[in-house]
Amino acid sequence: MSITTTLSSATKEVKIGFSQPFVMIGERINPTGRKILAEEMKVADYSRVEADAIAQVAAGAQMLDVNAGIPLADEPAILAESIRRIQAVVDVPLSIDSSIIEALEAGLAAYQGRPLVNSTTGETEVLERVLPLVKKYDAAVVAISNDETGISEDPNERFKIAKKIVEHAADYGIKPQDVVVDPLVMPIGAISQAGNQVFELVRRLRAELKVNTTCGASNVSFGLPQRSGINNAFLPMLIAAGMTSAIVNPLHPELVQAIRAADVLTGIDDGCSSWIAAYREPSSEGNNSKEGRRRRRRA
Repeated sequence: MSITTTLSSATKEVKIGFSQPFVMIGERINPTGRKILAEEMKVADYSRVEADAIAQVAAGAQMLDVNAGIPLADEPAILAESIRRIQAVVDVPLSIDSSIIEALEAGLAAYQGRPLVNSTTGETEVLERVLPLVKKYDAAVVAISNDETGISEDPNERFKIAKKIVEHAADYGIKPQDVVVDPLVMPIGAISQAGNQVFELVRRLRAELKVNTTCGASNVSFGLPQRSGINNAFLPMLIAAGMTSAIVNPLHPELVQAIRAADVLTGIDDGCSSWIAAYREPSSEGNNSKEGRRRRRRA
């Protein structure tokens, strides 16, 4: 059974699904840990937000995550304006990222198209605040596999929480294909089986709940040297396990290449057409074909 989550901007549609190319959700429009960006957004300077949006789409991101979590700032207003500015310069769908319900509503009201809401957890109070908004604006939602008890190291517990969220969403008329589960990637440096745990969990989410999945993939390498080496290996393994999207930095070309290679190797990129379009060397066909004709004439 093929499950597809359909998202859109005003002019472009993106599908996250078992038979679809892996969806890269650009992570860079997030002021956390980016002091200059945070200061600019706080004073209504969105030039870097716009530039980051354009650069990530040019690098291959099919969607963008937008976060405006700045301490002591008007997050609802900043998030809504960021969305308007981004939608004016790129045409990809957006993931509206906030833990503040007022900011989520402001972002949803400003958005043109069908967005992804990032996110809800399994806490009953959070579900009861976020899910009505998701239904009201006909959005899809990221379901993070933790609840009042925190983040469990047991993948079975995380699966139970994901199942609870899917069932609660159904109570609000939100279909399973519009719930994209984040199984929570744990740091491999602290939990040696974190990789195997998330691979197992993704397989179960796909086979049993039949939902699409996403994650903050770089969490796996937190605290380790040469993080890109871990990340570049991790994403293809996640894709092989069945993950269908992730929040990543598309400005790392080796990571983008690894993701595209995984699409080839899992048979999603049928005929390698997307790979060839992305990596075929600049054409010198004109010169080569002329040389070939000269050689044939001489022969």
